Amino acid sequence: HCLAMRAVCQREIDCDRGNGYSWKITLLRNYWKSKVKQEWLSGKYSNIPSQFSLPEKSMYPMDVDTWGEILEAELER
Repeated sequence: HCLAMRAVCQREIDCDRGNGYSWKITLLRNYWKSKVKQEWLSGKYSNIPSQFSLPEKSMYPMDVDTWGEILEAELER
């Protein structure tokens, strides 16, 4: 699971591992983030009519670099 998440959240996982978190804690810290980030990066929420159209679990606390990646992906579409 960690390797699959790392494909989406490489920076976050490498940072957690560098800070000494175990694989289990790293998985718990990044599992939902990777799911939400992958949906955003894939364009699932690119053409929504309003913020009220977003599913309940479409948001997750992410750092500015992660949102930057998402915005860059949107600009490339």
